[in-house]
Amino acid sequence: MKAGFLSADQIFGRRGLGLFERIGPLAPTTDFARTLSDDDGFLTDPDGNINYYLSDGEAVSRFGKQERCELCAIRPAVLLEPEEVKLLQNVKEEHGVYTAQFGEYPSVILDESLREMAEHDQPAGALPKTGKAYTLPGGRTAEEYQLGAKKVVCVPVETNLTLGFLQLSSGLCRTYGEPVFLEVKPVTWFYDPEAQLLVSQNALTAGFEREEAEAYLADRFLSELRTVETPEREDYAFQFADHDELDLIRAYIQADIPVFLHGLSGDGKSDRVRQIDPDALDIELVNENPDSINGKTIYNEAKDEVREIKPVWLVHLEKLCQDGKLHILFFDELTNATKQTQSVIFKIVLERIVNNRWRLPENARIIAAGNDRAESTVSHDLAEPLFGRFAHVYIRTTVENWMPWAVSHKINPYVLEFLANNDLYLRTPYTGKEPNADPRRWELASRVLDSSNNDFALLEPIVGKEPAEAFLKFFKAQQQLTALGNYTDAELERFSAARKYQLAQQCLNLAPAKPEEARALVERLGGEFLAWYDYVWSRKQTELKS
Repeated sequence: MKAGFLSADQIFGRRGLGLFERIGPLAPTTDFARTLSDDDGFLTDPDGNINYYLSDGEAVSRFGKQERCELCAIRPAVLLEPEEVKLLQNVKEEHGVYTAQFGEYPSVILDESLREMAEHDQPAGALPKTGKAYTLPGGRTAEEYQLGAKKVVCVPVETNLTLGFLQLSSGLCRTYGEPVFLEVKPVTWFYDPEAQLLVSQNALTAGFEREEAEAYLADRFLSELRTVETPEREDYAFQFADHDELDLIRAYIQADIPVFLHGLSGDGKSDRVRQIDPDALDIELVNENPDSINGKTIYNEAKDEVREIKPVWLVHLEKLCQDGKLHILFFDELTNATKQTQSVIFKIVLERIVNNRWRLPENARIIAAGNDRAESTVSHDLAEPLFGRFAHVYIRTTVENWMPWAVSHKINPYVLEFLANNDLYLRTPYTGKEPNADPRRWELASRVLDSSNNDFALLEPIVGKEPAEAFLKFFKAQQQLTALGNYTDAELERFSAARKYQLAQQCLNLAPAKPEEARALVERLGGEFLAWYDYVWSRKQTELKS
């Protein structure tokens, strides 16, 4: 296996790789590369494509031209030996274009809900290091950390910024010296089986002088890219697999390991619990005290006897667990509970005994949740012994993973259309002075739109002024769209989930004039996006008829 630059002939030559006839020469940049690049004000084109080095001293510019460029990124190409093909994962072919996954590398900026946790925990030394690091320009390195199930790196913005700021793919802007937390993700490559060549879909990193970049590819890049191979189950007693948040929670529930759900307000922590156990017993600890958790002791002076009374929640839990199924005892807002109440919960989590008298049912399982301290002036960090008793799952709600939930819960179609194209408004900062947007508040917005025949003027008191104004402007602008673009299957495959939702929304807007063409394009995006499209389309048609 050998890594290096592509040549101009491979891209532009008459006998070049047929791959580039289908995908074109451009390469989008990752946020990692963008963070490391000097920005002259014209770093990327409107679609995020960046200049990248070629092997003969020239480069592919962001306009797809072969020319000499000063600001260049690294788009690696990897030549495989025949026996190394087995290392590739998720090999797919569509209309003659092969893609595959191999290795992992820092990629996109971390989702907002996790980013705030990382920015809080990493400076305090609370994020464990994985032992891996990635090379930066000038011989520096960026260490990799473990954040829940995610691997992240932190890179400060240290490049020249002509505009005074750097804008990342999420829309977030960073200035000189500010940290950028990036998620380490699997790398997707274009694969040429005939040439046994991998070509990265993106320009992965940047900021290197040309000779330094060439040396990096030849020396350290592949060792930093390689990951542990997935073992065959028949040869080993263990396995590696990707898990979403619900899978993780279910696994710990089955193993009788208490789970703590981290996340911002409105991220759906309680909803995750209900998805696993609709009958879960929810105790909001902000309303409780040690006596209400432990039960009462009553002394009868006439009879000179002491009577112990179980807490009401324990009585309900015992009745709930009589069916023999696993049921969840959910301690919500644990970080907002007083230290005294937290110490009572610690005894229950540790020993599964209430007030040293009553044991929890065998089929009861414990989940707790709390919001970040930045959101609440009354929240407390968990004491280390209590923190250490939980498996910690970090909940992050994005437009992509919220949409299937929203469809199943019949969220208003205008809310879905807006967020499909404006994912930055899924959550806006909480100031305490005016309303802000978050997933829960968009659900409230959906309800008021449903009950008011879609009166957009009712949104501002729920989600705030800026999102409400953007909502109105968006739908006014949609009325000006007149045509669908032409996309190859290879281009659609390269789209992120967020971009696919955007395209599906554009198809909705043009569906009244071109219903068959619009739905056919969405169908090519995949079943999840077609289900979203059909739901929103049918809801809007029903409302028009009524």
